[in-house]
Amino acid sequence: MSAAVSPSPPSEDIYASCVDLARRARAAARALATVGGQRKNEGLLLAAEALVARTEEVVEANEKDLAQAVDLGLSAAQIDRLRLTPRRIQDAAAGMREVAALPDPVGQIRSSSVRPNGLEVHKVGVPLGVLLFIYESRPNVTVDAAALSVKSGNAILLRGGREALHANRALHAILCDAFRRAELPEDAVQLVASTDRAAVGHLLKMNDYIDLVIPRGGESLIRRVAQEARMPVLKHYKGICHVFVEKTANLDRAERIVLNAKCQRPGVCNAMECLLVEEAIAPTFLPRVAASLRRRGVELRGCPATCRLVPETIPATDEDFDTEFLDLVLSIKIVADRDEAVAHIARHGSGHTDAIVTEDWSAARRFTAAVDSAAVLVNASTRFHDGQELGLGAEMGISTDKFHARGPCGLLELTSYKYVVYGDGHVRGE
Repeated sequence: MSAAVSPSPPSEDIYASCVDLARRARAAARALATVGGQRKNEGLLLAAEALVARTEEVVEANEKDLAQAVDLGLSAAQIDRLRLTPRRIQDAAAGMREVAALPDPVGQIRSSSVRPNGLEVHKVGVPLGVLLFIYESRPNVTVDAAALSVKSGNAILLRGGREALHANRALHAILCDAFRRAELPEDAVQLVASTDRAAVGHLLKMNDYIDLVIPRGGESLIRRVAQEARMPVLKHYKGICHVFVEKTANLDRAERIVLNAKCQRPGVCNAMECLLVEEAIAPTFLPRVAASLRRRGVELRGCPATCRLVPETIPATDEDFDTEFLDLVLSIKIVADRDEAVAHIARHGSGHTDAIVTEDWSAARRFTAAVDSAAVLVNASTRFHDGQELGLGAEMGISTDKFHARGPCGLLELTSYKYVVYGDGHVRGE
């Protein structure tokens, strides 16, 4: 049975609703910018407690979403991202507590100086203002986004996909109840209830109210947002992540890293999509790691040299090396040396996450300097490129841009700064 779809309201009603949401968010942002860190933390801790206490309510709402997932055409990887288990809800609550424990970036003095004429110059952290967060499948990021926006003093408009509407509504209600008890501005966290695509189009034009848009989902969504938005966009298009096993690598360590990077959760943006192996160790390493990968259900697509060493491998095309599979599929290439590995990453990579496995620290340093990605790891799985794993508490997403933020976007990346200058009757030019 296909999922029931409610009739869409007239376009003018959608536009009016979006304007109302944006105006209220702007007013809430002005109020939240002056709220002290203690009250914001109180709201986050109350919300974390409520999430755990009302886990069953959230899981029941999520079951309604999961029941219609196949009819909506979701893949297995998308369904995995959609699913909320008690453990994932507890992890989301733990993330809120971690965000509460982090230093407040608002009002933080980032640098100070005293000019020769006695003027005191301070660079002070301030919120961005109003955030628009557009995301697919993952209802757990509703919690992350709300926590980070409140702590960084920003109001946020949450626009999840229709596939997660029931869970997002339940989570939003719980969060708002907690924030209300902490006397935070009522409209600081709002849910865009309309699932009509027109709502996104309207909001992307409201740069008078919205300061930054963050899309998190498939490439088509992100490209649409980047093309239509009249405000800055914080984004990444793909996560074509590489692991390069260099000739000096400890092969046991390399195998653990490769298996984790590909198999631990293949449907996420920091999963490995391409394995590069230096040819000096390929005859020894590739057959063993290929056998381990195939035991875990991974389909291998390799260069001609890989196919000769591992006959079960499907011949790879250039398109395979340019593909973010988000599944148990892996491309493999044998490279002559580190320089060829770096060149391959430059040609086929997405600037997201790349790793080297090596015992040669000189090679590691050259690799980290040469690879132009948001995160470059040495002897660690690409799966560690994540806000929580890197100590940010949570993240709004991972950016492969270079302005204004790169990598996991946590509290600091959701703020800007202003200069606060103290004088004593100073005037210029006399």
